[in-house]
Amino acid sequence: MRPLGAGAGAGSTRLGAWCRNKIGTNAAVTQNMPAKRALSLWFPRLGAESVLRKMGASGQVLPLVMVADSGQMQVVASVSVAASLLGVRPGQPLRDAQAICPDLVTRSQAPGEMQAFLALLRRWATRFSPWVAEQPPDALMLDITGCAHLFGGEQAMATQMQAACARQGLSLQYGIADTPGAAWALARYGGQEGGGPVGPSGQVVLQEARATRARAAPTRRGWARSTSGPAVPPAGAGAIAPPGGTFQALAGLPIAALRLDPAITEGLARLGLRQVGDLVQRPRAGLARRFGPELLLRLDQALGAAPEPISPAQPQPVLATRLTFPDPIGLPEDIAEGVQRLVQRLCHMLQQRGQGARVLRLQAFRADGTAVALPLVLAQAMADPARILPLLALRLPGLAPGYGIDVLRLAVVQAEVLPQRQHAGHAVAGQVAQGRAAGQAALEDLIGRLGARLGPQAVTRLHPVDTHIPEKEAQPRVAAFCAEAGAWPLPPRPRPLLLCPRPEPLTAPALPQLPGCFRWRRRSHVVAHARGPERIAPEWWLDDPQWRSGTRDYWDITTQDGLRLWVFFAHGGALSAGWFCHGSFA
Repeated sequence: MRPLGAGAGAGSTRLGAWCRNKIGTNAAVTQNMPAKRALSLWFPRLGAESVLRKMGASGQVLPLVMVADSGQMQVVASVSVAASLLGVRPGQPLRDAQAICPDLVTRSQAPGEMQAFLALLRRWATRFSPWVAEQPPDALMLDITGCAHLFGGEQAMATQMQAACARQGLSLQYGIADTPGAAWALARYGGQEGGGPVGPSGQVVLQEARATRARAAPTRRGWARSTSGPAVPPAGAGAIAPPGGTFQALAGLPIAALRLDPAITEGLARLGLRQVGDLVQRPRAGLARRFGPELLLRLDQALGAAPEPISPAQPQPVLATRLTFPDPIGLPEDIAEGVQRLVQRLCHMLQQRGQGARVLRLQAFRADGTAVALPLVLAQAMADPARILPLLALRLPGLAPGYGIDVLRLAVVQAEVLPQRQHAGHAVAGQVAQGRAAGQAALEDLIGRLGARLGPQAVTRLHPVDTHIPEKEAQPRVAAFCAEAGAWPLPPRPRPLLLCPRPEPLTAPALPQLPGCFRWRRRSHVVAHARGPERIAPEWWLDDPQWRSGTRDYWDITTQDGLRLWVFFAHGGALSAGWFCHGSFA
């Protein structure tokens, strides 16, 4: 690791003097109190490597990228090590990346999964410091004041972190400094010496036009330095600023290390200000007038002149209870008795918090060291043992005891706040409300029992959809995760009770006039009564294969045989015109 601050220029001395005058006596600490130290952990390939972990593949071999939507095109959001070595970089259009690497494996970026994985990394980082904050989408910030000596020093602590991440297939870059802003800058730019992008010759380009700046990109020879964003090296890297050496460590870094808006960074570059040390040599008032207060705030935060606290994420309360047996149990009666005690104890905990369980997980730890888990999804958040026990009893046959069960554990995976119910003042109104509540509870219990037997995804209910397309007016949703639908909107004309999966063709003249007779399902029918037409146009912004026949004119007809059908004439579009039957009213 090179010594930080080397090559900072003549502005390094002025930078230190300015910061000492700026901070004054407020930055002085007593000899008995350790100096504040911050550690920034940056996972530059978090999205790609989290997917590689699920696939069981190696990022050194498989060129994989995560793709995100940016306006009207798809761009690369995260790259694996193999893809980075081939020249693919974040922010690159997907078509350019596929031109560089035809065998590129692509996956869609899921921000929710990345956030969940980052939360797992935060819990892992608490073994090094209890004060850990998330910086979405791919970084953590730790306050390691007074913690580094427990691991043999700051360098040893960082080395242990990188080794642990390497074993899990994760790339890690770190930065340690007196302030969170300086640690953030060192984690991303600590390995860079210059402030300009690298050109084809390998030298730093001090002045370039906008058109040529895009061509000064990383090549297969390595990773380039940039003024607009941090470079992503093929392997983990890190930088440590000694206590009190934040000024010298930041002086030679590019201005982008101050967490500024790219427009501000480009504006400063046009003025010839490319390094953090260059800003100190300019009057602060002029910088504030031209670029706003954000520039000076970020500079003061990085140098310690302005406070920047680290706000750790609040730990989620764990609602769980367990029952340990002196001897392994295996009889169904014993398991049911243990589950009953767990449910009563857990419901008491939920009632004290005013919450209800939405998703439960029952875990059984066997005597041979194996474990089995049974999830239970409830139709509504509840904390009543009399309602939860019958639903959980339906899942107990799947709990194979094996050689015996040593421990039973019941945990709440998802909890919700129970609504406060207000009793009606009138006696009759109270009775009606109680009756409705009892009926609603019975329906929810039925949904829970069906979900326990068939699976929660198999029990659905229909919800109305604001559309004029007949087959899209009702949408099935999982009953356990959605409330009962309210009043359904009335269609402009009556709709049939049964809709055909696909419109069935009729044998009739391909003319827009309603025929007097037609042939359908190998039978001839004569029209006795008809009402219509009702014209329905397709959704022009969607390419629906069933609506490629163009605009339709619907008729409600009754045949002499007593059939009431819903037929339409398709005027033709991508397909030829003709008559079709779409459903029957009875």
